[in-house]
Amino acid sequence: MDEVVATLRKIEEKYKLFQQQQFTFIRALERTREEAHDLIKPVSSIVQVRCYKDHHCYNSRDRHVLNMFISICNDLHNLCHKLEKVHPGDRESNSLVGKCKELLNDSNDFTALRATYPHGVVNYLSLAEATDCYAGVVSLIPIVIDTMRQWITYTNQNLLQNVSHGHA
Repeated sequence: MDEVVATLRKIEEKYKLFQQQQFTFIRALERTREEAHDLIKPVSSIVQVRCYKDHHCYNSRDRHVLNMFISICNDLHNLCHKLEKVHPGDRESNSLVGKCKELLNDSNDFTALRATYPHGVVNYLSLAEATDCYAGVVSLIPIVIDTMRQWITYTNQNLLQNVSHGHA
């Protein structure tokens, strides 16, 4: 369990650096979408971001920030597998792990995602077009991190409850 908490902290640190580059990330998506002649549809999946990076990105700064996003998503995906090995296996923990896995599925459509308070990532998007095109992609990581925190809190409470009732 300690390893899960430590891994999530490391991912959160990477995410803090990424957050500082959100405008760069949005600009990179705008440029690569323009290069791909794909300006009508919103950014909808991790595989789409990966495709933009691999086939339509000609700027090292853009490639770097797109790689940051993909790397954090990969780290979160790997952490999901650790959660599966550690979790107590009840309905609530399975549901939280399942939600993370679904959100991090490469082809999952995240256009409808919207991070809410305390995450201001969507609020930082200026125009309605930007909000429509990018709100899902900037909401993905904070929602997954919050869900993993919920899992940790739930699992810790469950473990403490089992220990206090003599089940451990």
